[in-house]
Amino acid sequence: MQDIRIAAAMLQTPVGRVEDNWTAITLWARRARQAGAHLVCFPEMTLTGYSTRRQPPNWGVSCDGAMAQALEQLAQQESMTLLVGAAEPASDNRIFAAHWVARPGEPLGVYRKTHIAPPEVGVFAPGADAPVFGDDAVRFGIQLCYDTHFPELSAHMACQGADILFFPHASPRGTPQEKLQSWLRHLTARAFDNGVFVVACNQAGKNGEGLSFPATAVVIDPSGDVLAQDTSGEEGLLVVDLDAARLDHVRRHRMRYFLPNRRPDLYRKLLNDQVGAGSEQTGK
Repeated sequence: MQDIRIAAAMLQTPVGRVEDNWTAITLWARRARQAGAHLVCFPEMTLTGYSTRRQPPNWGVSCDGAMAQALEQLAQQESMTLLVGAAEPASDNRIFAAHWVARPGEPLGVYRKTHIAPPEVGVFAPGADAPVFGDDAVRFGIQLCYDTHFPELSAHMACQGADILFFPHASPRGTPQEKLQSWLRHLTARAFDNGVFVVACNQAGKNGEGLSFPATAVVIDPSGDVLAQDTSGEEGLLVVDLDAARLDHVRRHRMRYFLPNRRPDLYRKLLNDQVGAGSEQTGK
């Protein structure tokens, strides 16, 4: 990994107001670039707004449609990487909570939320891939909100070479400080256990359909320490320099970097034993 300045955005993006939300994304992307950031991460489903009520035909946007192309053009114009969330129509009249990765001169990347929260079941479709994006300068993974509660996903991305895990949220309820305290129960563990930077950000304000989001952002280093936070509750950017030396300090320390000492052979055996025991219990 090379040193990189990133920005985590906190935005109010009402449901269904795609054009207005796109205007806001463009504005804040340019502000991030003016602040010297080379990558900006927007919250979950920023472009379309977050909802568990809307029907996909009237709401979702395609990853090969006009808005995705506009995002690629914006990344090219600003010479920066943009991580932007959207609702994508799924084939079964549900939606994917997707996060698009636009990089200058590169095809659009897509992560689709893999773990669906109980209120989202029946509306959201789960994704089936956990890609890692980037190059030799920096490699990163993306997880959306509820995904972050499942340690296996972070370990998988770290094993695929991720240096940073971005955690865009659309997480309602509570004050910004309460949201931060909730996050710190598990997001620090994702960073510490895997030796990666963690960057999380949340939507801001009311979505127009009964939900209100406490604007919050936090950056955690590979030792599990908080580098920076924003609990102002206002729209804005948290701009932070991620120093490669912090990553190297952990990964060169034999007692602080746990990932190389994992036992995937053992985990596969335990999983196979578990599956076998379950089959015996059900008589299959």
